[in-house]
Amino acid sequence: MKTSSKLQFALKPLALLCLTFFITIFTIFLSSPSQSTAGSNSMASRTFILWLHGLGDSGPANEPIKTAFTSPRFANTRWSFPSAPFQPVTCNRGAVMRSWFDFHVIPVTANCSVDESSLLKAVQHVHSMIDKELAAGTDPKNVFICGLSQGGALTLASTLLYPKTLGGGAVFSGWVPFNSTSSIIEQITPEAKMTPILWSHGTADQTVLFEAGQVAPPFLQGLGVNCEFKVSLNLSHLKISSN
Repeated sequence: MKTSSKLQFALKPLALLCLTFFITIFTIFLSSPSQSTAGSNSMASRTFILWLHGLGDSGPANEPIKTAFTSPRFANTRWSFPSAPFQPVTCNRGAVMRSWFDFHVIPVTANCSVDESSLLKAVQHVHSMIDKELAAGTDPKNVFICGLSQGGALTLASTLLYPKTLGGGAVFSGWVPFNSTSSIIEQITPEAKMTPILWSHGTADQTVLFEAGQVAPPFLQGLGVNCEFKVSLNLSHLKISSN
């Protein structure tokens, strides 16, 4: 979707993103004993994958990602590609674009600050979508939150702040949107700490620097959260195009 800003963050070539996404999600599926076998149609065994896009992007623009998942394991899967609201973004000089929450600088470093109130508002929105899915009968351990860039940061916060153990969270080129002094840490429940996190980050990322991803595993493990970090050598981030 086009925005009124001069800068728009678009996805890398879809094939490359799909490959990385497939490897990460399939790894989670293989490690999750609660997954259903092919042919199961019950709500309890249905898988729910929630994909959170990056800054300036939209949910519908990311829907082609699911076409890469033809394995029988994904036969009973519901996908959701929500769009962030339009709001001013400080790092883009106040330009109005689709953004989950406000943050202050690009490139994102290991110490990037975000507006915590807007982050928590976005987390509540994600949680409402998960709550609706669970109310329909889906097992929490069959729920997976995935996100790219800003959506990856929101994925992490949403996963850690959800009061139940979920199937997993997958962060692509994201960052930890809070620090060791944040009140968010006190809200992480023992159940949430049991949700596995898989993180993929490119060493050539110049938008969300590799260092921003690299500090995540030790930080999260210090909180008691299991995080597996996958390095993509020479992989950059997103293309910036004029609009």
